[in-house]
Amino acid sequence: MKKIILLAIVAISFSITGCSDFLDTENLTKKDSSNYPQTEEDTRELLNGAYSALYICTNPSHPFLAGNILSDDCLAGGGLGDLSQPIRYLKAMSENDFGPLWSALYTGIYRCNNILENAENVQWENGVEKNKILGETYYLRGMFYYYMAITFGNAPLVLDTTPQNNPKASADEMFKVILSDLKQAIELLPNIKFQDIDKNKIGYATKWAAEALMARAYLFYDGYYKQNRRENVTLDNGSVTSQNVITWLEDCIKNSGHDLLSDFRNQWPYAIDIPEADYKYARDNNLSWVGESGDNNETIFAVKYSSIASWSDNYSNPIALNIGLRGQTQVPFGMGWGICTVSTNFWNEWPDEDLRKKGSILDVRDTEEGLSGYDFGVWEAWQETGYLPKKYLPVNVKKVNADGSVTICNYSCVLYGTSPHYMKDTTQDLVLIRFADVLLMHAEMTRTIDGINRVRTRAQLPPILAYTDEALRSERRYELAFEALRYHDLLRWYGTDAGTIIKQNLNHCIIYNNLQQTTINEDRGNGYFDQFDRRVKETGGFMQIPNDQIQLSNGVLEQNPGWEGSNNMF
Repeated sequence: MKKIILLAIVAISFSITGCSDFLDTENLTKKDSSNYPQTEEDTRELLNGAYSALYICTNPSHPFLAGNILSDDCLAGGGLGDLSQPIRYLKAMSENDFGPLWSALYTGIYRCNNILENAENVQWENGVEKNKILGETYYLRGMFYYYMAITFGNAPLVLDTTPQNNPKASADEMFKVILSDLKQAIELLPNIKFQDIDKNKIGYATKWAAEALMARAYLFYDGYYKQNRRENVTLDNGSVTSQNVITWLEDCIKNSGHDLLSDFRNQWPYAIDIPEADYKYARDNNLSWVGESGDNNETIFAVKYSSIASWSDNYSNPIALNIGLRGQTQVPFGMGWGICTVSTNFWNEWPDEDLRKKGSILDVRDTEEGLSGYDFGVWEAWQETGYLPKKYLPVNVKKVNADGSVTICNYSCVLYGTSPHYMKDTTQDLVLIRFADVLLMHAEMTRTIDGINRVRTRAQLPPILAYTDEALRSERRYELAFEALRYHDLLRWYGTDAGTIIKQNLNHCIIYNNLQQTTINEDRGNGYFDQFDRRVKETGGFMQIPNDQIQLSNGVLEQNPGWEGSNNMF
């Protein structure tokens, strides 16, 4: 059964108290830092706590939402008062908009540091499990710092649990730690093929995830900061070269057991084919969802959500809730806040013969989609376009009750017995790394066409005959749409000129603000959009550091460029 990770996380709700809080007496009853961790099981519990940091941030500051909102594929959506709106323009609603993300990432980092500090005090049963736990820990810390780096640019490095007040580290210092942690993870994690992993263990970091994230981090660092020179990076534990990255990608491609699914669309829950499902598009195309219980070998790393979500936790998928149909529930798609509306320009530019177009975007006016009476303007919807990211829309089915009545609810209510409620019943995996991205990163690093053509063949498109940057970049945009990669791809390819590209690609996009049609960069659509290219240059494309953190540091932590003063407020 799905969601093993969350069951473990819920089980460690105790707190770990520092021994300085007690007199120097022997503690016989309570777990604290004087007696915990001692065993391998203790350390696995701590590691589950580090994974749980992935669930803390649920608002649009989440990298998956912000990364989509800032791209040229999406608009803010939601309502005029929602946080998605200032993010769209690299503006701020308050001084602490990104406080939840900052806290979540440093919570995860602290928990990883605690494991690494105590590793030598643990009575390990064998070296294999020790290496696996430490490898996962390095992976998570590297990932947490990677999200800090691409969101805030520079941030303090905290590499142990000692209370400290550090200034921001340089980009070189940050990526040295990120790449070093991921290199450690690659070296420590076992060579176990996807098919040989216990399904109860699906969701934990693997060597293949570390190799893929290494490539993503290297490409961003080398692209944004080194102008794509493919430079060697010297680390405390060796170095990382472009050839190292290529070798790791090839190891993942050849030896991981991961592969492309035969149909791109079967990765996403809208393809579910249980009797309670009622989605015309899925039926017409003979789709069959691969599910989220360990059979999707295209997923390399994902955040797993739970059927036991409640009001007191964040174990339901917040991305789907934010993206869902604004203020209305239907079959097959459910209710949410309507954030990340899709640009009409992107829809119009995407060739119709590419099956990924309708496989990735919901057109609410398309009768073939089977929706009935979608309502525009609900809850004073802003930047509405009629196009939504289908990959992460909540998926509803018709559940027949014992008395014969029908309840419209998320598929999880049928598969897992989840209690119906649109705010806490979405269990869809949040896929952070999948195999198609590995193929495309390898194609980019080697300037070859094999990976591109594997992805295109799956989409029933003709192969390309020669590698070009334009072909690679186009393929990444279509294959990985709405997976929070496009904005940072543009930053690493174009630097701070990315704002100009985004502005150009959104020019003349038709939107509806509370039912009133307008056009971006014309009549009522101007203003903040006109400033977006300037804001990217001013900020480097990075977000505001939470002001409460600056105050807590007594000024040691400095605000990012472009975020000083009141001119950045929305």
